[in-house]
Amino acid sequence: MWKGGECGVTSEDVERTVPDVSDQPLDRLMRLDGRTAVVTGGARNIGLAIASRLAEAGARVVIADADGPEAELGAEYVRSRGGIATSIAVDVRDSDAVRTLADAVVEQFGGVDIWVNNAGMFPTRGFLEMSDADWDATVELNLRGTFLGCREAARRMVAAERGGVIVNIASAAAFRSSGIELSHYVASKFGVRGLTQALAVELGRHGIRVIGVAPTYIERRERDVLHIASPTAGRERRPPHLLFHLPLGREGVPDDVARVVLFCASDLALLLTGSPILVDAGQLAV
Repeated sequence: MWKGGECGVTSEDVERTVPDVSDQPLDRLMRLDGRTAVVTGGARNIGLAIASRLAEAGARVVIADADGPEAELGAEYVRSRGGIATSIAVDVRDSDAVRTLADAVVEQFGGVDIWVNNAGMFPTRGFLEMSDADWDATVELNLRGTFLGCREAARRMVAAERGGVIVNIASAAAFRSSGIELSHYVASKFGVRGLTQALAVELGRHGIRVIGVAPTYIERRERDVLHIASPTAGRERRPPHLLFHLPLGREGVPDDVARVVLFCASDLALLLTGSPILVDAGQLAV
């Protein structure tokens, strides 16, 4: 129970498990050697870019995706770039499946240090035409799937007593709706944002950091061009329901999000929790 003190928190309520790393060199702070990371929806696009960057920093990566064969192709992609990766097929909407995933990761690697809830969907449907099934499908995957991932990751991290990082992929739409036909999506991502903040408060005493990363529209990319820079990146298309001005001049590409997730997962961000980090090219500044 929170009690007394400014903001209702006293030193008796907090287990100070997050170290001060001011004496560590920059290259060590950026590394994830010896850590295990799970990335849901990791077979392609943003998820695969995240998995690839975490592996590049030294993490052992588990690519979890509803499409088992695609998940393995994603793991092969990470391995082709010199990383350590394996794959597991999982439906993140199924609590038993997510529990089995977490148990398998602990059994194979000895624990879970980083868990990225990336699996989600971006549907469009006019509100007046929206069916119960449209609403349920979006909220079940985007919000329930994130909740289940957070719960199973946190349970394993608390049991291991070594802290950890949970990163939830939200959206710029979790701050402001940017178009029509998105009410179910916007509601689900507002939920992810709220869940992230609540869990940061509840899990902080265990040394678990919970962070949200909120991208703007991100261009879909195939594996063979995922990490190839293009002078026209983000400019090829802009959906009519996302007609907004971006001060930086382009929408994002998957690696724009992956680099921010890497920062969040690393010791560079040890005092960061509960904060939603916008990767929005300035969208919400307008």
